Amino acid sequence: MPAIQIYLASASPRRRALLRQMGVAYRLIPVAVDETPLPDENPPAYVARLARTKAQVGVQALGRRKPCPVLGADTAVVVDGVILGKPGDRQQGLAMLALLSGREHQVLSAVALATSTGAAVKVQESRVRFRELTPLECADYWDSREPLDKAGGYGIQGRAAAFISELHGSYSGVMGLPLFETAELLREFGIHF
Repeated sequence: MPAIQIYLASASPRRRALLRQMGVAYRLIPVAVDETPLPDENPPAYVARLARTKAQVGVQALGRRKPCPVLGADTAVVVDGVILGKPGDRQQGLAMLALLSGREHQVLSAVALATSTGAAVKVQESRVRFRELTPLECADYWDSREPLDKAGGYGIQGRAAAFISELHGSYSGVMGLPLFETAELLREFGIHF
């Protein structure tokens, strides 16, 4: 097994898979961060703050064991300037899908790398358009349980891919970790993969 290159401050299986796809050796470091938006915080600032905070909390959790940078990430689905988080229940999930139906939305994905001496953040924006969805499609999708833990109530890498008529931006960013921006940060920190 290769030597650890970074710590990952995320429980997301999608982020783990994307790091493996890049060939980055990592170890998980659990972090808990309040994801409540600040008053008057715009969506790009929100995802950047959360990614940076997760990475910095990871650095603090490591204490004196600081051999590698910590990667934090956050993704938000945004409609008309409003951040859609993870659906709390069926009613919320169906309402999110109905809101996304037949229209374009933004997906903002931020990635941060932090060490004990500082942090760097990059934000990637994608635009995604859903085709018109029927209430039955929305209900069936919710019942699949796939959208339960996903920002905006859908996952591009799963069944919801059939809902997407257009994507402008980063597929991996919509999944939760923009690989181009992640690669840039890793190179800036001298990490080869």
